[in-house]
Amino acid sequence: MYGKGELRFIGIVESAGEEEAKVRIFPEFYDALKGIDGFSHLIILYWIHLRDNEKERSVLQVVPRRHTENVKVGVFACRSPSRPNPIGLCVVKLMKAEGCVLTVNGLDAFEGSPIIDVKPYIQGMDAVPDAYTPEWLSH
Repeated sequence: MYGKGELRFIGIVESAGEEEAKVRIFPEFYDALKGIDGFSHLIILYWIHLRDNEKERSVLQVVPRRHTENVKVGVFACRSPSRPNPIGLCVVKLMKAEGCVLTVNGLDAFEGSPIIDVKPYIQGMDAVPDAYTPEWLSH
């Protein structure tokens, strides 16, 4: 059915906005949504399709945007959309699930972004109480 290492998109960002976004899961994956409405938050993995080109996939170091310090770091040390595999990850609040459409809050993907996977956010498993970040990130 699937080749080893083959990635298959399961849906698409139908509409994007800061307050509300709609993620449409393809009908063949509808059964995989059973029980999703019991979670307040989800983890959405998506393909950063606007950066899927050889130039952006060759970037290994960047100066992260949104930070006042001018520190160059590797793409694995930040959330840069330019990376060898343009995969985005976002924790979102699930507002409602109707059929194949998930209405969420907090999605940072663009309209048309293919969805790779949806996972439930599980507080005891996904939150790390003693996690820390480098100093440059706090400026």
